[in-house]
Amino acid sequence: MNGTMAASSNRIMLGPLVAAIDQGTSSTRFLVFNSKTAELLSHHQVEIKQSFPKEGWVEEDPKEILQSVYECMDRTCEKLTQLNIDISNIKAIGVTNQRETTIVWDKETGEPLYNAIVWLDLRTQSTVERLISKTPGRNKNHLKHKTGLPISTYFSAVKLKWLMDNVEEVHRAVVSKRAMFGTVDSWIIWCLTGGRSGGVHCTDVTNASRTMLFNIHTLDWDPELCKYFDIPMEILPKVRSSSEIYGLMKSGALNGIPISGCLGDQSAALVGQMCFQDGQAKNTYGTGCFLLRNTGAKPVMSDHGLLTTVAYKLGRDKPACYALEGSVAIAGAVVRWLQDNLGIIRTPEELEKMAASVGTSYGCYFVPAFSGLYAPYWEPSARGIICGLTQFTNRKHVAFAALEAVCFQTREILDAMNQDSGIPLSQLQVDGGMTSNRLLMQLQADILCIPVVKPSMPETTALGAAMAAGSAEGVSVWSLRPEDLSEVTSEKFEPQINPEESEFRYARWKKAVEKSKNWETTEPVANGNGESSVFCSVPLGFYIIGSMLMLVGAKYIAGHS
Repeated sequence: MNGTMAASSNRIMLGPLVAAIDQGTSSTRFLVFNSKTAELLSHHQVEIKQSFPKEGWVEEDPKEILQSVYECMDRTCEKLTQLNIDISNIKAIGVTNQRETTIVWDKETGEPLYNAIVWLDLRTQSTVERLISKTPGRNKNHLKHKTGLPISTYFSAVKLKWLMDNVEEVHRAVVSKRAMFGTVDSWIIWCLTGGRSGGVHCTDVTNASRTMLFNIHTLDWDPELCKYFDIPMEILPKVRSSSEIYGLMKSGALNGIPISGCLGDQSAALVGQMCFQDGQAKNTYGTGCFLLRNTGAKPVMSDHGLLTTVAYKLGRDKPACYALEGSVAIAGAVVRWLQDNLGIIRTPEELEKMAASVGTSYGCYFVPAFSGLYAPYWEPSARGIICGLTQFTNRKHVAFAALEAVCFQTREILDAMNQDSGIPLSQLQVDGGMTSNRLLMQLQADILCIPVVKPSMPETTALGAAMAAGSAEGVSVWSLRPEDLSEVTSEKFEPQINPEESEFRYARWKKAVEKSKNWETTEPVANGNGESSVFCSVPLGFYIIGSMLMLVGAKYIAGHS
C-alpha cells in the first residue's frame, strides 16, 4: 500500500495533457503534449504498409491502420508511466489524418469491405477523363465553384464511385443500407467511440472539403454533387466542426476520454504553425508536399492551379477559415522509391550524405510524376522522368536531383500562390519529416531565394490536432488566444546562391516538366482477362501487324530464292 502511494506521489504533476493521433500515409503516431507549454512529452510511431496491387494502384489495410492506432496509444501510455507521468491527466484526444484516402465498411459487422484506396492512387484516371469529357468545354474546373477543387483522381468522390462500381461487397452493402463511407478520420473515430456498438460516424469540415461532395460555401454535403457522382447521401458521415466533443473513447487505458479535435493533416499543420492570420502560410514535407496559405473567412478561388480548401473551423459557433493550397503528390515518397525500388540508398539519412558528397545534380533533372502532376498543372497523364543524363552522371547526382525536385515543386506552388494573392511571401515556414534533412532545407532557401524557417519541435501536425482538441468547448484546457500561445523556437536557412543561378536551374526544371506531360493519355481497352491489350492502340496495332506481315513476307521470299 505504502509503495503504491509512494509511486503515485512521485508522479510529476504537469497540469492537463492533450493527446493526438496522427495517422499519416506512411506511419501512425500517438503524441502527448502539455497543454500549458505545448511541450511534447512522449510519443510512439508505427510504420504502415502500402500495397501496390497493380500499376498506379495504392492501398492500405484499414484494420492495420486501426491496429497501429491502438499500438501507438498503448506504447505511449507505457512510456508516460515510465516517466512517472499520470495518464489520467490526459483530458482530450485529437485526430489528424492523411486526407482523401477512402474507406467503406459494414456498419453491422464493423468490417472494412475493401482496402483503403490511398489519395495517391491512379485507378480512377479513366473515370476522371470520362467525367471531364462530359463537361462543357472539357473543363476540369467544372465543379470548382462549389468544391474549390478540379475533377481529379486525388479526391475521395471518384475513389468511392470506383468502389461502388467495381467491388461487389461494397455495391451490395450500399443497396442493403449497411455501408458507411469515411476518410481515415471517420474510420478511426467510429471505431474508437464504439464501432458497431454506437460508434459516432462523423468527419470535420476540413476532411469533408477534400471529397468533391462538399459545398465549401454552405459547409455541408451538396445533393447536386452527390447526384453528379451517383453517391447516396445516407452513407456519408455527419459533418462537424474541427473542435468539439464528438464522442468518448470506449476501450483501453484512455477509456472515457473525449475525442474533441479533428483536422486533415495539412490543416492541422497550419494550426500547429499558429497560422491564424490572413496571409500566413506553411509548407509541410511528408509523403507529398503541401503549401497552405490562410485566406481568412472568405474562400479565394485560384487562377493559377491551386485548390481552395477549408483551413479549420475551431468550434461549432466559430466561423470557418479558408486556405489556398498547393499540393504536390511526391516529396518524401521519392526517398522511399530510391530506397525500396532502386536500392540506391539503404536509409533516408543516407540520401542527404550521398547528395551532399557531390553538391550538384550535374545537369540531371528528376520529375517524380509517379501519380501524374498535381498543383499547379493537374495533369494525370504525366509520368516520372529523369533527364539530362550523361556518361558522367552517377547515383549521387540522381540523389541530389531527387532533393532538388522537392524544392522545385515547392517553388512552382509558391509562385502560383504569390500570383494569386499579389503579396509575395517574405519567408517560408516549414514542417514535416523531411525537414530534418538540412541539405534539403538549404536547397529550398536557395531555390526560393527567401529564408526558410523550421520550428525546433517538428511535430506541428499532431500539435495542431491537440490544440483543436484541448480548446474544444467542454474541455477548454488549451487557450488559443494570441497572447496565450507559446513562443516557438526555430532555425532559419538563408539563401546562399545568387538568384541568377537559381533562375537558370528553375528554367531547366520547367523544361523537364514539359517533357513529363501527356505520357499516359489513352484509356486502355481490356481484353477478356481484364488485362490491357497492346492492340488497343490502333497505330501500335497496325505497326505490329505490319511488322509481322513483313517478317512473313521476308521468310516467304527467302524460301523461294
